[in-house]
Order: sequence, then structure tokens, then C-alpha cells
Amino acid sequence: MTPQEIENLAHLRRARDLIDRDYARPLDVPTMAAKALMSPAHFSRQFRAAYGETPYSYLMTRRIERAMALLRAGTSVTDACMAVGCTSLGSFSSRFAEIVGMTPSEYRKREHDAVRAMPSCVAKLHTRPVRDASSRIGEVREHSAA
Repeated sequence: MTPQEIENLAHLRRARDLIDRDYARPLDVPTMAAKALMSPAHFSRQFRAAYGETPYSYLMTRRIERAMALLRAGTSVTDACMAVGCTSLGSFSSRFAEIVGMTPSEYRKREHDAVRAMPSCVAKLHTRPVRDASSRIGEVREHSAA
């Protein structure tokens, strides 16, 4: 790796850390790009090349991941939606179903005893949302963890 590539990765990590930390706040690509010291278009291309998804997609995945934990704890779908920074219940539910493979209501009603019995660091690994449709959370990861 060249020194420039290493520096770019460090800047991208700062932006990814911003998303991980502030996922519930209003974040847009220009704000993320500013954290990475890049133009929005360049940042989006570089982020996708480094992490395999767009910055906005990564942000929504983090939000869905946190919403899953809230729903497992019994939080209502509306409250989980708002707590993770989504402002539209319809868009949240659609994105949740796209990533998880079931609606937030269906996910909330499911039995999550196996996940509750795991240490939180292990549960986080086994319930992390994935965008690969062949490996949906509810169909593969939780069943393999049980």
C-alpha cells in the first residue's frame, strides 16, 4: 500500500467511526465526507471500495442492527425506529425487512432466548445484519446460534 492509500483508509475509518458512534443522529454523505476530508462523490466511491457498501447503506445497517437489539428488549417498533434516527416508520420497516428478511413486528415477536443467553459481544456478532440475501439474520444466523 502506498502512503496515500494508508492515509485514505485512516480518513475512511474516521468517517466509519462517526457512523458507528452517531448513527442515531441526522447524518448525510457530505457530513461523513467532511470527516474523511474528501469530497462527497470521492468519499462515496472510496468508502464502497473499502467496505463493500455505500456510506448510507452502512449507516442504515448500523441503525437496523441497533433497532434489532431494541426490539429484542421489547421496545415498540415505532420507538425503535425513532431511537435509531429514522424519521419514517414506513421507510424503516421496508429497510428492516430488506436487510433482516422479516418485518420489525415479526422480528419483535420471535423468540430470542438463545440471543439473550449469549454474552453481548457474542450476540452482537451473531445478530449483525448482513446485506447478502442468502444469509438472512432470522433464517441463518440466529438458528445457527441457537
